[in-house]
Amino acid sequence: MTRKLDVQPISWPLKEPFAISRGVQTTSEVVVVRLHEQGVLALGEAAGVDYHGETPESMQAQIEAVRGEIEAGAGRQDLLSLLPPGGARNALDGALWDLEAKLGGTRAWEKAGVGSGGPITTAITIGIRDIAGYEARARELHRYPWIKIKVAADDPIACIEAVHRGAPSSRLVVDPNQAWSVEQLKTFAPHLAGLGVALLEQPVPVDGDDGLIDFASPVPICADEAIDTVADLPHLKGRYDFVNIKLDKTGGLTAALELARAAQDQGFKLMVGCMVGGSVAMAPAMILGQICEIRDLDGPLLQSRDWDNGIVYEDGAMTPPWPDFWG
Repeated sequence: MTRKLDVQPISWPLKEPFAISRGVQTTSEVVVVRLHEQGVLALGEAAGVDYHGETPESMQAQIEAVRGEIEAGAGRQDLLSLLPPGGARNALDGALWDLEAKLGGTRAWEKAGVGSGGPITTAITIGIRDIAGYEARARELHRYPWIKIKVAADDPIACIEAVHRGAPSSRLVVDPNQAWSVEQLKTFAPHLAGLGVALLEQPVPVDGDDGLIDFASPVPICADEAIDTVADLPHLKGRYDFVNIKLDKTGGLTAALELARAAQDQGFKLMVGCMVGGSVAMAPAMILGQICEIRDLDGPLLQSRDWDNGIVYEDGAMTPPWPDFWG
């Protein structure tokens, strides 16, 4: 067997600055893995976890450190011991899923055992902006069944009301990215259900979520920054109802499927999320999305460019890219 590994950073420009409570980005910075074997090209893409300090350069360095093992034939299970959770392992894991599918003739979703590989529905995200901007953007997106709203601690109810006015039929996911205190959460929460909010994602800081214990929230609360891997599940009990699983945090689909099944066994409901990135990054997450109740895989929709012949999006429906493009 002769396998060749190529790795390079790519910068995807965004359609507009993407603002959340902890900052603004104008590009999506990712690392792309290409594996060449037996005339097959397999792809993986990862953005990493910025709040864990990951960058394309750090991920590329991690991948280069295991080049010998990968080119010698290491597989997905080997990666679990070769690299820690994070973007580097995610990019390699995604490429290995793709390689297995293309060499073996079995589609990745079948190998994952998720039961179906068909279209799924994703939320589309509205970043932080002024009140008029929230409503105007929501009107443009009113056909989407799910809209995710990034908010801060400054009058978030007015922001949610504006989106609800613009898209009254859409179900809403509200994501403060840890910006609220527990006291603010308790003030804001009674207003949410009447505004179409179906999920509240990581409202309070991870190191301050003890205040969620036994809090009777009117809408389910989802862990995001509080969950990376299976090891984090015990802390979430009694605090969160959902877990948001991101392949950049787990270190790929292989570990993400393990986390999903463990979370279900412990009574959590599932959401699949993403960092911003292109269709190669979203494709393996679509497999996990087959078993998730809520999906937030809109990365390519925020970009002004994407991979050729990638995932097709239409009013929230994602058409799978397999088998030719990935998996």
